This record gives sequence, C-alpha cells and structure tokens, in this order.
Amino acid sequence: MSLPEIVSRHEWRAARAALLAKEEAATRARHALNAERRRLPMVEIDKEYVFEGGDGKATLLDLFEGRRQLIVHHFMFAPEWDAGCRGCSAFLDQIGHLAHLRARGTAFAAVSRAPYPRILPFKARMGWTLPWYSSYVTDFDEDFEVTREQEGRLVERPGLSCFLRDRDRVFHTYSTYERGLDCLGSTTSLLDLTALGRQEEWEEPAGRATALGAPLGGEGPLYHDEYED
Repeated sequence: MSLPEIVSRHEWRAARAALLAKEEAATRARHALNAERRRLPMVEIDKEYVFEGGDGKATLLDLFEGRRQLIVHHFMFAPEWDAGCRGCSAFLDQIGHLAHLRARGTAFAAVSRAPYPRILPFKARMGWTLPWYSSYVTDFDEDFEVTREQEGRLVERPGLSCFLRDRDRVFHTYSTYERGLDCLGSTTSLLDLTALGRQEEWEEPAGRATALGAPLGGEGPLYHDEYED
C-alpha cells in the first residue's frame, strides 16, 4: 500500500495552505458553474405521465406535492428485477432528511420502471420512507433518457432530473446521469442542480432567493422538526 509521505507539522501546514488555495479556487469555479446551470433555459412538459405510488395514481404535477420544484431520482429497477440497483440504493441511503429540501419548496421522489408491487417490498426492506413511484406504464424513463435500447434490449442508467412548476405548468430544467451523481446527496448539492438553487441572496442570477417568498438563506437550516411545511 502506498501511504502519504511523513513530514513535520510545519511542512504539513505549508502543503495544506497550498492545497487550500486550490480548493478555494475550485469552490469559486463550482459556484460559477452552478450559476450557469441556473441560467439554462427550460422546456415545458406537455406530455401526461401517470405514475403509481403509495396513494394510487399520480401525475408528474402530483409529485411536486404542491411545492415549486421537484427533483426526481431515476432509480434503476427494471420490471423483471427482484431488487433495485445496488448503486442507486447506496445513493438513496445518502439522501438526508427531506424537511431541509421541502423548506426550500423542493420535493424529492424516486421513480423506477418496476411495477409498484415489486418496489414496495424492496422499499420496506431498505427502510426508506421517501416518496417512490412506478413509471411502468409510461414513457417517462425513455423520454428522460435513463432507459435506452441497446443491441435490441432495454438498458438502464441512473440519473437525476429537476423540474420547476408555474401553477399547473411543469418545466424540465436539468438532468444529469451516471458519474454526474457521484458527489450528490446533501441538501445543498441537490439544490445546486435546481433552477432556484439554494435561494440565498448571494447567488446569481439575482432574484431567485425570493421566488418562494421571504429569503431562507439568511436564517440557515433549522432542526428538521422546526420547519413549517
């Protein structure tokens, strides 16, 4: 095994300072990239998708739960599988308490091609309580390019898609796939993918922080049982 070099505390501090300068530059670049993502145009979804979940049938608009934004995790679970993808399962295990997303007007749901009766026992086995829907009878996965035909058969890939709601109109704002999910899971990392972002005053483009009313960023996160939904 190749281990880090052993140095004095003084040498370590010098090396750490040099690396910190690069980390700060990467943070500034990431914020600039997030702002560019928020400036992406959006596409209206005029196709009717009907999913199945714990409360029966649901449209894409229903998945918003009345909130302004929606993040969908395209969870790999083909109709013939007995269990969901291990990688997708590890990703869902990293998702924090949804209260922090919901406080910023953002819903989160997993969507899979497997019929809901197959999803339900696996969801119970994993101990997840977040919303999970079946897209079994829809073209949702094909339309959002997570299920594709390859050499005469359908293949799956993981992904995340972000949506914005304006009254009853739904818009697709962003999607990322496969390795694009590697550094995601925290509330802020997920909000950074959305059109409204973290809704903090320092973010560009200006004006998104008050899109849902009073800005939330100034007060910082609360305990998850302190939010008013």
